[in-house]
Amino acid sequence: MTLAAAISPDNAAALRLLLVEDDLGLQRQMKWALAPSRVACAGSRAEAMQIFASDGPFEIVVLDLGLPPDENGATEGLQALQEILETAPHTKVIIASGHTDRMSAVRAVGKGAFDYFGKPVDIEELKLIIARAHRMHALEHENRQLREASQKFTGLVFSSAGMAQVERMVDRVGPTNVSVLISGETGTGKEVVARALHDRSGRRSARFVAINCASIPENLLESELFGHEKGAFTGAIKQTQGKFELAQNGTLFLDEIGDMPIALQAKLLRFLQERQFERVGGRTPINVDVRLVCATNRDLEHLVANGRFREDLFYRINEMRIDLPPLRERGSDAQLLARHFLNLHSGRDHRGIMGLSDQAMAAIATYAWPGNVRELENRIKRAIVMADGKVISTSDLDLKPVSQAEANLNLRSEVQKLESTLVEKALAVANGNISRAAKLLGVSRPHLYSLMKGQPPE
Repeated sequence: MTLAAAISPDNAAALRLLLVEDDLGLQRQMKWALAPSRVACAGSRAEAMQIFASDGPFEIVVLDLGLPPDENGATEGLQALQEILETAPHTKVIIASGHTDRMSAVRAVGKGAFDYFGKPVDIEELKLIIARAHRMHALEHENRQLREASQKFTGLVFSSAGMAQVERMVDRVGPTNVSVLISGETGTGKEVVARALHDRSGRRSARFVAINCASIPENLLESELFGHEKGAFTGAIKQTQGKFELAQNGTLFLDEIGDMPIALQAKLLRFLQERQFERVGGRTPINVDVRLVCATNRDLEHLVANGRFREDLFYRINEMRIDLPPLRERGSDAQLLARHFLNLHSGRDHRGIMGLSDQAMAAIATYAWPGNVRELENRIKRAIVMADGKVISTSDLDLKPVSQAEANLNLRSEVQKLESTLVEKALAVANGNISRAAKLLGVSRPHLYSLMKGQPPE
């Protein structure tokens, strides 16, 4: 079997592969066997990194662990693996090792290698591994492109249908001036969505001002929202503007609105009805043009029924409603978010963490995430600090390892999941337009219909 048969003639010819092997005879044999791919060859770690610097990056690297001057060990090979992944994190590295050094190959996979094969080389096995690596590299590249296309505003990372619906709501509601109520469990990203509404509105050039109604004592909250005059109370040594005035022409985000005291709810209702208010201790009405976005993790309807939240205020702030699903109901979003937070925070902390282990990703996929996105981000930030190596493990995340029965490591199944994720995202980006979604995915309409049905294309 040729490599072109394992991949496709066009893709095999376009594939750029680096072979790091110190045995010149085996190097020539493997280069010939891997035709028509463009294969560059190196005999040492230094030569490999020099080629990477001048001709890289490469989609795939086939790396012998036993490189000079440590031909009988794995020191040079493992160092080469680390340097390659630091230079090109998306490159798929396939490890070659002798049967007696299987543990070093397993260590290499733990440090970020894609797969390994034993020596003497079985060319047919190697071609199949290269074909899998090429397919995974292409799918991840598509995933990154689609994620970038779907992230129309900062901070929203998703592939699930539930969050695609949230994005569509933000696109439609953002440019309007209606009041919006965002509901969802703690940590689901309510403020992120509120900022997205602001960024999609005509008020984006003005300020986005946020305040958490549950974090400020009742006797101070009114002053924080509406400001106060000099001498209005003990300690009021000067006139102070409140959040409403600071948000002039912009957006005011009231988080945890369900915890607002009932007396203050009346003043907020008056503002919504008349679009004016008075500072604490003041007598002069102040007019402001502010768009109000509220959020809650509580059942406001239940609070209304029990007389703890004004019904008339509830209808005023609930002109449009956006319900955020918890992370446990968002499919593969937890894994996408984990990679997003890893990229975001590892660069800031200068740790150079390259990725998450397969076991870590499996644990992330199966954990219930009671603290939702906030808990996931905090665990990733902590793992970046605590990780000993370049790849984050389950222990770094303080999660329990997933058993083999729980973690589906079947390649075909995982590829189908990734395809399903990409199809879901492409349809979301294309607003359900099949032709446009097929174009984004680079497939035909019949092929896309097959993927939507979960069937292999004919």
